[in-house]
Amino acid sequence: MLFDSSIRKELARSFGATLVVLVTVVMTMMLIRTLGLASRGSVGPADVLLVMGFTVLGQLSTLLSLCLFIAVVSVLSRMYRDSEMAIWFSSGQGLVSLLRPLLRFAWPVLLAVAALSLVVWPWANRQVQEIRQQYEQRSDVDRIAPGEFQESAGGSRVLFIDKDTPGEGAASNVFVVTTEPQRETVTSARSARLEVREGERVAILSNGQRLEALLDRSGVRLSEFAEYGVHIGTPGAAGREEAALKARDTHELLREPLPAAQAELGWRLGLVFGVLNFVVLGLALAVANPRAGRSVSMALALFAFIAYYNLMNVGQSWIAAGQLALVPFLLALHGGTLALGLALLAARHNQWSLRGLLQRGGRA
Repeated sequence: MLFDSSIRKELARSFGATLVVLVTVVMTMMLIRTLGLASRGSVGPADVLLVMGFTVLGQLSTLLSLCLFIAVVSVLSRMYRDSEMAIWFSSGQGLVSLLRPLLRFAWPVLLAVAALSLVVWPWANRQVQEIRQQYEQRSDVDRIAPGEFQESAGGSRVLFIDKDTPGEGAASNVFVVTTEPQRETVTSARSARLEVREGERVAILSNGQRLEALLDRSGVRLSEFAEYGVHIGTPGAAGREEAALKARDTHELLREPLPAAQAELGWRLGLVFGVLNFVVLGLALAVANPRAGRSVSMALALFAFIAYYNLMNVGQSWIAAGQLALVPFLLALHGGTLALGLALLAARHNQWSLRGLLQRGGRA
C-alpha cells in the first residue's frame, strides 16, 4: 500500500510538471496562429485571447493523454535506473502488479479525457465557429470606412461609400463590384440604406445603375434602377462542412450514418481508448536496463505516441472516404494496440526472449 501511494505521488508530480510545460508551449503556438488569423481578417483583434482559450481547451484531451504517457514512462524509467524496481521484484511482485497503481492513477485522467473529447471538444469548436462567423458577417458592413475601398470577407465583393454619409444606417455615392465565376457586375447608386429582411441584412441601393459583363461571351448589359437590394455579410459555404462536424454534439454523430460523421466520432472515441493503451504501453516500454538510461524508453514512447496518433488521423480519413467502417477500425487500431501492449507486457513479466524461444524450439 505504501509503495502504491508513493508511485501515485511521483506520477502526480511528473504529470503536473509535464502538463504545465506542454500547455505553455501549446498556448504560445495557438497565440501565434490566432494572431495570424486576426491579421488575415478571419478573427477580430478583440477576440484573439478568447479564440486562443477555446482552441487550447479543445486540444487539452490530447495534452492530457501525452502527459500521462510521459509521466508513466519517466517514473518507471527512473525507478529502473535507481534500482527501485529490483527491490519491488525481489519482494515477489512482478511487472504486471504495477498495472493496479497505474490504473488507479489514470482513471481520473480517463474521465477527464472522455469529458473533454466527447463534450468540451464540440462545444469549444462551436464557440470558435460562432465568433468567426459573427466577425465575418459584420465585416462587410461594420468594417467599411467612408472614402476607402473595402473587400468583403469572402473576397468576392469590393465596396465603397462616399465620405459624406448621412448616418450609420445610410450612405451616399455607393460603389459595389461583385466577381462571380461566370460574370462580373459593377453597381453604383446615389444613396443606400440598411434593412433587415428575414434575418439577413440587405443594402437597399437607390437611384443607380448596374453594369453586368459575362466572362464567357462578349458584350455588357446596362440597366438602371430606382431600388436594388444587395445581401451584405452572408458567409460563404466553402470550408464549413468540416468545421460543422467538429462542432456537432457526440449524440448527434451517433445517429448520423454519413461517413464524415462516423470519422469524427471515431476520432473522439479514439482519444478515450488511447488513455488506457498509453498506460499499458508505458509500462511495457519502460527500460529495464539501468545502464541504458531513460532516453531510450522516452524516445520509444514519443515514437509510439506519434505513430499512434498518425494512424488515428489516417483511419479518420479512410472512414470519411468510405473505405473503412468505424467498428472495424476501432477494433483494429485500438484493440490491436491494447493486445500488442499486453503481449509485450507479458513477455517482459515472464522474461521471454527470442533466443530463449528459439532454444526451446530447438530442444523440442
